[in-house]
Amino acid sequence: MASVLTFTDRGIYCPAGDFFIDPWKQVDRALLTHGHADHARPGMARYLSTESAAPVIRHRLGDIALDTIRYGETRRIGGAEVSFHPAGHVPGSAQIRVEVNGEVWVVSGDYKTLADGLSEPFEPVRCHAFISECTFGLPVFKWPDAETLKADLNGWWAANAAAGRPSLLGAYSLGKAQRLLAALDPATGPILTHGAVENTNAVLRAQGFALPETRLVAPETKSKDHPGALVLAPPSALGSAWARRFTGASTAFASGWMALRGVRRRRAADRGFVISDHADWTGLNTAIAETGAERIFVTHGYTAPFRRWLEEQGYDAHIVETEFDGESADEAEPDAAPHA
Repeated sequence: MASVLTFTDRGIYCPAGDFFIDPWKQVDRALLTHGHADHARPGMARYLSTESAAPVIRHRLGDIALDTIRYGETRRIGGAEVSFHPAGHVPGSAQIRVEVNGEVWVVSGDYKTLADGLSEPFEPVRCHAFISECTFGLPVFKWPDAETLKADLNGWWAANAAAGRPSLLGAYSLGKAQRLLAALDPATGPILTHGAVENTNAVLRAQGFALPETRLVAPETKSKDHPGALVLAPPSALGSAWARRFTGASTAFASGWMALRGVRRRRAADRGFVISDHADWTGLNTAIAETGAERIFVTHGYTAPFRRWLEEQGYDAHIVETEFDGESADEAEPDAAPHA
């Protein structure tokens, strides 16, 4: 029996439907799991995404031929039936279910199983084969509960504001930045944003997502004019000339990688907040078990140790090489894009 999906140098391919899922080279038809730049790339002739992912994808990729689909709607493409199901990663993100002659494969894209109050909550999808990310596929990665994170984040900001210091917080501009905004207490002070964050905020606000008031950092913005401010920016901006206007600021990074002391030290930040839009160890194992799949393909992250773990649990596990970045531990931001 031919595979429902194959792995090529252009991306994950469905021969029966003649389409690719999140391709990294130019193809005719691309089905996109979400709008981060390592999954949604320019240059494809045709795109298909969920309705709620489409505004960010258009914002980032410009004038493209983009069709949309509702969660749970089944669409026939050639000899394949496809449907999109919530991945819980960022607003509009999806797992893509592909069925050919009764055999079902699911591409997870990026996902997390903990509801964040912003993204459509993750829904497990039964299948025969599951292609799973494993960005944080080690037992050391376990995310704190939302209330603990909220208390720590606001406590840090309040202490800085009381001491007359700005608070500089680095987080990816799509998904994580909005989750942090929703957790902040605006009574502490003004919230300022980098252009990449504010542009994404505007797209999501237009879709009806409720976010607290923010102010764009403009060329004339001065730290002294915004006492007690929290400044939210992509990670790469915190070490740049852009951030130097906030004299004496306390800096922090928000990432799943902050669970590792070595990464926190390398960042040379005052604080590290452990938060991720990817599944932690428990989430990965739970999601995989709930699919009922026997064949698991793992990609981007701790692929070798996670595959060994899955084999020990009785799965037929494989590693797939892709150009997906997951959540970067360095200064690069995988969700940056020309239109962001």
